[in-house]
Amino acid sequence: MNRVFITGIGAVTPVGRNADDTWQGIKEGRLGICRATQFDVQATGIATAAEVKDFDPSEYISTREARRLDRFSQMAFCAAMEAWNNSGMTLEGRDALKMGTMLGSGMGGLLTITEQLDVLNEQGPRAISPLFIPKSIINLAAGHISMKLGLLGPCLAAVSACASGTDAIGQAFLAVRDGTCDFMLAGGAESVFTELAVMGFAQMQALSVSTDPARASIPFDRDRTGFVMGEGAAFLALESEESAKKRGAAVVAEVAGYGRTCDAYHITAPRADGSLACAAMKQAVMMGGCALEDVGYINAHGTSTQLNDTTETRAIRHCFGGHANKLAVSSTKSMTGHMLGAAGAVEALITAKAVQEGFIPPTIGLEMPDPECDLDYVPKTGRAQNIKCALTNSFGFGGHNAVLLIKKVQHAEH
Repeated sequence: MNRVFITGIGAVTPVGRNADDTWQGIKEGRLGICRATQFDVQATGIATAAEVKDFDPSEYISTREARRLDRFSQMAFCAAMEAWNNSGMTLEGRDALKMGTMLGSGMGGLLTITEQLDVLNEQGPRAISPLFIPKSIINLAAGHISMKLGLLGPCLAAVSACASGTDAIGQAFLAVRDGTCDFMLAGGAESVFTELAVMGFAQMQALSVSTDPARASIPFDRDRTGFVMGEGAAFLALESEESAKKRGAAVVAEVAGYGRTCDAYHITAPRADGSLACAAMKQAVMMGGCALEDVGYINAHGTSTQLNDTTETRAIRHCFGGHANKLAVSSTKSMTGHMLGAAGAVEALITAKAVQEGFIPPTIGLEMPDPECDLDYVPKTGRAQNIKCALTNSFGFGGHNAVLLIKKVQHAEH
């Protein structure tokens, strides 16, 4: 089995236009939530969103290429190119068949789908764009990345709702760990700000109804009313230890474990006792060769919905027993909103940086904890703390539970 190192990172998020800006924003407790501008607030009754402001893909994508990509694909492409450049990787002397791409997204090119539906209704079927299918299907976001870089190995898409980004990284991790590949670009992307998507979630009573951006995404707070929809992308360059050492690559952290289970319980609600989420956390810790007591930080799924936050708290207590009282647990969705299929990838990046720098991100906006949410959620302000091992949790509609274990790598190891 190979050890798997993170040797590059890239991101486009509501708190930063690249990975460094995103991490700096997270450390500062920067709020990426604002009054929504990409959908009709009056018509939907939903006032807030976590938008990527002034997104400009021109650093990595020509104007002509951009027209051929849905917004979620543009974000994926930019984050992946940043991670590639950040890793210092080249194809020179490499076996491109052992290098690949794995992308997670929950809803893919929904912007293109709704746009083309309008064209159909207004102009008729013969006006549909020949780019409709290539722009809207999820796998082609991964395909464009592989084509650009010449990666000839696995090129796949993971779709597991809000666990998609985490599952993409987890599956890429397994490919490198097991020797199928020695380098993978893995991450997630999502951008679905349309009245169709917003109202789909709102009709389920899943979205925050707050009109105050600072009180909209407030995980673990007794006054939370739902999640704030976000958009963005993040990618990690995952590389075998042998490959990273051979080329002297800088290492951010190690992906050491991956747990995945299914609640097999309900289409949207989590299993109330949190037992399968707990099982996924234990799987990740065991795969990584750690003890539960080695885990010092959990980047929680922490969506700010009533059911998720209480159930996740219950799952953490169930998993860690008395050690739960010593854990730092925070939800960075308090800053980024919930980026759906991209959330897990962004949070894996954040967790890797937290481990590397020894800094626990805060849960901003947490004023009055729900009595059923009784862990250390690092309210308002982050703190310096050495972290040996950390977990990042993602739980998706359909009962998908995906967890990554990320470990600190000492400088001498690379």
